[in-house]
Amino acid sequence: MRHFGHIAPEVRKRLFHQEPCEFSADSPARLLSAALGATLYSPATRPRLAEDVLKQAGRGVVSMVLCLEDSIDDAEVPAGEENLVRQLTDLAGRPGADLPLLFVRVRAPEQIPDLVRRLGPAVRTLSGFVLPKFTEERGAPFLTALSAAEAECGRRLFAMPVLESPELLYRETRVQTLEGIFRAVDGHRDRVLALRLGVTDFCSSYGLRRGPDMTAYDVQIVASVIADVVNMLGRADGTGFTVTGPVWEYFRVQERMFKPQLRQSPFLQVQAAELRAQLIEHAMDGLLREISLDHANGLLGKTCIHPSHVLPVHALSVVSHEEFSDAQDILKPERCGGGVLRSAYTNKMNEVKPHRAWAERTLLRAEVFGVANEDIGFVELLAAGLSD
Repeated sequence: MRHFGHIAPEVRKRLFHQEPCEFSADSPARLLSAALGATLYSPATRPRLAEDVLKQAGRGVVSMVLCLEDSIDDAEVPAGEENLVRQLTDLAGRPGADLPLLFVRVRAPEQIPDLVRRLGPAVRTLSGFVLPKFTEERGAPFLTALSAAEAECGRRLFAMPVLESPELLYRETRVQTLEGIFRAVDGHRDRVLALRLGVTDFCSSYGLRRGPDMTAYDVQIVASVIADVVNMLGRADGTGFTVTGPVWEYFRVQERMFKPQLRQSPFLQVQAAELRAQLIEHAMDGLLREISLDHANGLLGKTCIHPSHVLPVHALSVVSHEEFSDAQDILKPERCGGGVLRSAYTNKMNEVKPHRAWAERTLLRAEVFGVANEDIGFVELLAAGLSD
């Protein structure tokens, strides 16, 4: 699989200075953690789940979570498990099917080995499990169960803990909780693919819900948690983990975002009216602002609950030609001693030592999401994806 792999090769060639790389469920964890992109959640109870997975993969989705937790009613769990096993077995029986990275969000540790045993050979369709309401105390049994299931089935299975507990939100317990989470995941570093933020649960503790014109960063109590999670768990010194962006709850909101871009972009001026209508329908200015703020705050990837969110997340994750040029200049071997240089675009200072970690992360993102050509921006990437 690859990001923008659903777009025709000749279109990718026009869009990208460096095309996104190909990867698989067996690729190195460092690459996969950066490549998760827009992780689309789906209730495990959906009767046509196998078909849904294949359809979304064909539209550019590279990671999905099949949920047995908050997205389904408590009474639906047994039926959800049964449906999940049946649908994944169906997918395993389709030779050559292009599957995204698939994860199951469970409720209890004992579900992990139970599902792995029930899946049998079909476990090869799974990349891992999402672990809810993760703290050191509650998370340890999940990680132990995952280790045992991995040993039993002989397949690498990743964990993606969700940070969403009240202890993490409350000021008086936050640091202690974060220290415990670090201890838990640090002991399973080769197994923890990414840490996911459960912002909806944070808001619920205070009876809050952000509107479609507000980002998670506008809700100060949530923004403070995100900052502390990145501070303690997302460091670039080799001790940190990939932290993904919070879920965006809205879709098909009022059109606003693209009106100025549609007037200004020569590329879009030649597109059909139908494509323009598609762009406006999918336009979500709050979502786009939040994705940009995710990146500015050290988050990569995003939890998504609607397919229309996927392409904007991926389009905004593509590295611009200017970013790529700066990162390459900073990381040139002859600059390992440090120093300051003017960017190739002659519009900024690149300071080698302070900007090195940024440059390394940028080149990793460039590997998985690609580098846009000089004249290609977000609108062109989104238009190409929607028109495919």
